[in-house]
Amino acid sequence: MKNTLLIILTCTFYSMLSAQEKYQKNWKSLATVNQVPAWFQDAKFGIYAHWGPASSVFSGIDPDKHYGGWHGMLMYKDGKKVPTDNGKPSNNYLHHKKKYGNPKKYGYKHIIEQFDPSGFDAKTWADLFKKSGAKFAGPVAMHHDNFAMWDSKATRWNSKNYGGIDPSADLKSAIEANGMRFMASFHHAFTWKFFAPAHAHGNINPKDYDLYTSPHALESNTPDDRFYQEWWAKLKEYIDVYQPDLIWFDWWLENMTEECRQEFLAYYYNKGLEWNKEVAVAYKESTFPITTAVKDYERGRPNQPKSPAWLTDTSPGAWFYRPNAKFKTANELVDILVDIVSKNGLMLLNVPPNPDGTIPQVMEDLLLNIGNWLAINGDAIYSTRPWTIFGEGPTRLPEGGHKVEKHKIEYTNKDIRFTKKSDKEFYAIVLDVPEDQIIIKSLSTQIGVLNSKIEDITLLGSNEKIEWKRTEEGLIIKPPKSYPSKFAFSFKIVLEGYTENDIGGDVEAHKD
Repeated sequence: MKNTLLIILTCTFYSMLSAQEKYQKNWKSLATVNQVPAWFQDAKFGIYAHWGPASSVFSGIDPDKHYGGWHGMLMYKDGKKVPTDNGKPSNNYLHHKKKYGNPKKYGYKHIIEQFDPSGFDAKTWADLFKKSGAKFAGPVAMHHDNFAMWDSKATRWNSKNYGGIDPSADLKSAIEANGMRFMASFHHAFTWKFFAPAHAHGNINPKDYDLYTSPHALESNTPDDRFYQEWWAKLKEYIDVYQPDLIWFDWWLENMTEECRQEFLAYYYNKGLEWNKEVAVAYKESTFPITTAVKDYERGRPNQPKSPAWLTDTSPGAWFYRPNAKFKTANELVDILVDIVSKNGLMLLNVPPNPDGTIPQVMEDLLLNIGNWLAINGDAIYSTRPWTIFGEGPTRLPEGGHKVEKHKIEYTNKDIRFTKKSDKEFYAIVLDVPEDQIIIKSLSTQIGVLNSKIEDITLLGSNEKIEWKRTEEGLIIKPPKSYPSKFAFSFKIVLEGYTENDIGGDVEAHKD
């Protein structure tokens, strides 16, 4: 009996050990992961928030001047010790000097010391994200400034010590209570470059190297051992404490060692097994092989469908708070979302809160408008997959990749995107209200895109009977009396389905 019990305990121990160590620190092992979990591919729309000490820096700027977004880096560009293109101080430097004082005395840590999150309410945020239609959400856990938006024991530069709050804990609770998945983004690989100008400008106290990193030259692309240790300590702590469903990385991590990247993936994916849930990782550039994580396009997307599923991170305006910021409209963002989903992608939308942590009214209205559209058209978005073709119409991206949103694109009522729910059910999403009948040329009887009989067509959000016919010209839909939304709208197309005869049995028995 004792031997039997010992064998059972030994087998159980090694089984647990094996499960915990399923993913090893090499690309071959890590490529065995399901890097695109079903929950992630079904979600289609998520939200994160760029908020922290940096949110307050642009209050008081001159509206007629341009200021770079990376204030913690650009505030040290005095044109002398830290060069600029024109040899003059940057606008960020001049603004900082006027608002706070000379960066040599009032450096970035002075901004951290003034962090005032008095308006933050996690439940308000999460309730709004839920109403927007997002399926996953979370904070920018650590931006380039090395400041932890959680109650960290790995760094003293955190929101509990400077602000008295743990937004990650509060948001995790509120977001999950609303039935959404919890995510967090990390941008602190770039901190090595971000604070190099601070060292060049001078007067960094050695006791603050845990914020600014160890002294190094502006051109240095080789972090020291301390940087690697601290980078990993913060990331590992967050994983262990907050158990996020998705970790999203900004750029520059591709410049760090393969070993540190492999260690992270193996640790996080094995933790997912321990938590009994599939987790996901999003990355930029060449940080990870595409077989091990989800590729992200900043303010961009491919101009054609791509597999496996991918992600776009974008913002309706600036990443962090700016006074009098200009935002994209809900119409523009919905069109971008639809185009992304039709090509097998997801959208991660940034929300830039006010410096105190409240959500600007214009941003709240924007999210509610997106949510209202998804409440009507969500069946054409959530849990869909790419159809045979992604779309038709005159408006196309000239190229794919990062930052393609710099091209001003306005979709028209001739632009149509397709998504698929099953082999017998797909959607045609028209990206603007037409003035006349709708003609979907791709569904012509003369084109071999659709080889099944259409049984029924309905308009999501409407009880009106849709009149249609399919001809050599295309699928022609008579315009309904009214449309359920002010911009894009979705036709659900139900098919008879494709079948093949399969007589089976002995071939000889079926001779003529």
